[in-house]
This record gives sequence, structure tokens and C-alpha cells, in this order.
Amino acid sequence: MKELNRHQKQKYDEQLRHRINAGRMAVRNQVDFFRRQFGQVSSEWKPDDTRVTFADFAISERLVTELRRDFPTDDFCSEEANPLDEVLELEGDFAWVIDPVDGTNNYALGFPLCAISVGLLYKGFPVYGFIYDYSIGELLEGGPGFGVLQGQRKLEPNKTDAHRQHIIGCHFPLKKEQVSQLGPLFERYRIRSIGSSALMFAYVATGYLSGAIDYRVKVWDIAAACAICAGAGLPFHFINDAPFPVQTFHPSAQVCPCYCGLPKVCHEFEATIPV
Repeated sequence: MKELNRHQKQKYDEQLRHRINAGRMAVRNQVDFFRRQFGQVSSEWKPDDTRVTFADFAISERLVTELRRDFPTDDFCSEEANPLDEVLELEGDFAWVIDPVDGTNNYALGFPLCAISVGLLYKGFPVYGFIYDYSIGELLEGGPGFGVLQGQRKLEPNKTDAHRQHIIGCHFPLKKEQVSQLGPLFERYRIRSIGSSALMFAYVATGYLSGAIDYRVKVWDIAAACAICAGAGLPFHFINDAPFPVQTFHPSAQVCPCYCGLPKVCHEFEATIPV
């Protein structure tokens, strides 16, 4: 992100904090509805073989409506709200990237590993993220310079590589060549596949997972988690081209395979996959 002068930095800090407070409130305002629909909501299958529910559309619309009242010049990007036949050109300094229900299969089936994920971008880069974790009923948030907070309590994530046993997150299914590349890691480490990319990477930030890799994510799956992991001092690494800075948005965006974790785990990812 381009370096700001003193005046620009002061203005940016004020604008960012205003949005953080509004974003926190907007996500919290969706929690009761999110919880009422859990395991009960009707769903259908999209052409790309992913599930979508009524709650996806409703929460997306409610978030955009609430935030747009305060920030009419911001851009709003949601897989479920933006038209399929239009490419959104991001024109504002700030943009909100919304995944109203991350882990939709889990949510529809009544399995509690699911989340509301909202990432805030500045000039196309993640600067803050909010992830409401249904399984613990807490809002996880954070960003570079802010650290990581759970229920507004500052966390001190464990960054040491001296664990007796690392746990790694990974989503399935994988292609045959990906299984072959990651095979040595699967033989050494415990693996978790939880069905929500936002939560999987958020758990890296909180220290539950030592690292995570996902070949199937799109920008709305990781925008919030990317900022939160940066708050924990754990950068994202992209196997192909990085999606940031985001300059355009379309619901049919390409996948952006990526990984994140403690240095030891990231080095092992790099040693086993072509990057």
C-alpha cells in the first residue's frame, strides 16, 4: 500500500476507525437473524455446485444497506448481491467484501462451524476484518496495527514453532496432483477440514491451527481472514497471482489458492508445492 504523508495518515486513521466501529455494529446486528436461520433455512444449488441459502441474500442486503447509509462513497462487494452480468469497478478508497454465510453447507445442515465474514479494503488491500464464529458465539476481528481481538478482548496468538504437534487446516476435495504434493505433510501433521475457509484461516490467527492451505478460495472467502492474520503478524502467501489489490469485483471471480501459518509450516508448504 502506498506510503501516506502525515496529514493523509491522520485522515486515513479517522476514516478507518469510523468504519471499524460501524462494521462491528453492522455484523453484530445480523447475529440474531443468523442464529435463527441456522439449520432451518431453505437452500438451493448454484451452477458451480455450491449451496446458497435465503440467509445469504438477506444478510448481504442488510449489511450493505446499513453500511451504505454511513459510507455512501464506499464500494460493496458480495457474491450474493452483485449482478452476475456486471463487473464492479472499485472507485472508492474503501471497499467492503462480504461473505454473508461462510461455510454454507455447514450452516444449512445445522453444523456449527460457519461464519459471517466481512473484510474492509483500503486501496484494494485488506486493512481490517470481522468474522462472527457461530460455533463459539464470538466476533473475531483485527488487522495490521490492531492485533487480533475476540469479543473485543485482545488475544496473544502463539507464534512459536516449538509445538509438540502442529495441526494444519486444509479443504477437500483436492486434485490428484495436489494430494501428491501435500502427501508428506499429511503423513506428518494432524489435518483439519472444517468447511469454512474464513474460520480455518482465522484459527491460524488465534493459534488453534499452525497453518492452513486452500486451493479453492475466492477473494470474499479470505478478505477478512487475511486482515486478521496480518494483525497476528502472519502474512498470506498466494500460490498463483495475489488477488490484492482488488480493482474489480465479479461473483464469478477466479480462485486464489493460498496458505498462511507459522514460519516453519509455511517453509514446509513452499518445499512441497510449486510456488
